[in-house]
Amino acid sequence: MTDPAADRYTVAVLGLGAMGLPMASRLATRLTVHGFDIAEERLALAREAGVETFGSAREAARGADAVLLAVRNEAQLEDVLFGDAGIAPELSRGAVAILTSTVGTGAVDGTAQRLAELGVDLVDAPLSGGPVRAGQGDLLVVVGASPSALERARPVLDLLASTLSVVGDRAGDGQALKTVNQLLCGVHIAAAAEALALADALGLDRARTLDALTAGAAGSFMLGDRGRRMLSAYDDGGAPVLSRLDIFVKDLGIVGRAARTAGLPTPVAAAAEQLFLMGQSMGLEAEDDSAVIRVLAPELRKAPDEA
Repeated sequence: MTDPAADRYTVAVLGLGAMGLPMASRLATRLTVHGFDIAEERLALAREAGVETFGSAREAARGADAVLLAVRNEAQLEDVLFGDAGIAPELSRGAVAILTSTVGTGAVDGTAQRLAELGVDLVDAPLSGGPVRAGQGDLLVVVGASPSALERARPVLDLLASTLSVVGDRAGDGQALKTVNQLLCGVHIAAAAEALALADALGLDRARTLDALTAGAAGSFMLGDRGRRMLSAYDDGGAPVLSRLDIFVKDLGIVGRAARTAGLPTPVAAAAEQLFLMGQSMGLEAEDDSAVIRVLAPELRKAPDEA
């Protein structure tokens, strides 16, 4: 439960895209939310949801108790904080920067140190879910942060998360656990694609096969969720994009770098990464990640613009 004084708490949400806008809308039900995006149509939608919008990221971040960072990769994180138009100089001492993206532990260590020199704590809080769950406050969030920083970020995290797992007391711990999580997710999606492509090649009914598999020991969340979306590749040409294929190109790349740094072999994750890379090379990078089945099923191997 958030503090009764939460309505006096200000959070800046920078980037009002597929995840940023529903998170900002959710937060605006209890908090003062500042928003920024380069697209005017996203700003208009944010205003309709009760978000106060600004003409620049710096203006939005100025004086905020917390800044929510949802970036695609390490380069964007560096740019939004410390680039030519970076927000770091505008952050108040005692504020928290809440990083919700998966960027890897290497990116977080240096960022946390540079922010600490400005009196700002980094709350490492990568999340899982999707736009619908973000708008409902039903996200899974894993957190690495000092107890004091976590407490200052609570008004934001408690509104966004139905499951909040504190996995360590330093920035980087959240990224480490999310890296392990993404290893399993990527492998499970790739395995689901192989299984369903094989079932089809053996002449089995695809839907009945999926029902049987999900009901038994071979079932997994990813098989049930992505498997249904993979079937639409056969029947409807593809699933709505809930998680882009190139996200797993990025995330399994992070897994590989972390494993090499730790001196740990991860051959199954490496094989899954190759499937996603092949999908990207086929022009599927902006498709739903379930489209990885197109790499394996002969009749589905056309790129989207050739289908």
